[in-house]
Amino acid sequence: MTVSERERADLLETLAKHRDFLRYTVRDLTDAEAAVSTTVSALCLGGLIKHVASVEERWADFMVRGADAFPAVDETSMDAHGASFRMLDGETLEEILDRYASVAARTDELISSLPALDVTQPLPVAPWFEPGATWSARRTILHILAETAQHAGHADIIREALDGARTMG
Repeated sequence: MTVSERERADLLETLAKHRDFLRYTVRDLTDAEAAVSTTVSALCLGGLIKHVASVEERWADFMVRGADAFPAVDETSMDAHGASFRMLDGETLEEILDRYASVAARTDELISSLPALDVTQPLPVAPWFEPGATWSARRTILHILAETAQHAGHADIIREALDGARTMG
């Protein structure tokens, strides 16, 4: 196995592990339970998975299309971002999990097939990015991984507050 193949395998294995932690937090829950906010924030388990899928999909697309993968930063895009954290009326946990699985499969295929992980793309124009900055595919994958791990931790807290179940420990 080459260094590049080993790196990709390590990234995919670690990403799969944290995705599994996140999915595990919703085991045996109903749609209603997955939509409950158990902390002072509006975060719920279904919404977190929906959000992580949306973010992963966008950043995976960024590795291919660059800044064009992101909408302009305006009130509409910020409202859509906020809605990505909630389960909306009519959404089911099964549908959210199916979409997440589809997004994950696409990301995994992309990571496996990119010509190189050090190819860069310009970041979109946004107040939170340095003007003119670029990210490599590698950095973007690490961002997806960090986002997934962070929200898996949030989900673990929400699930424990919901019914005492924990992902680990």
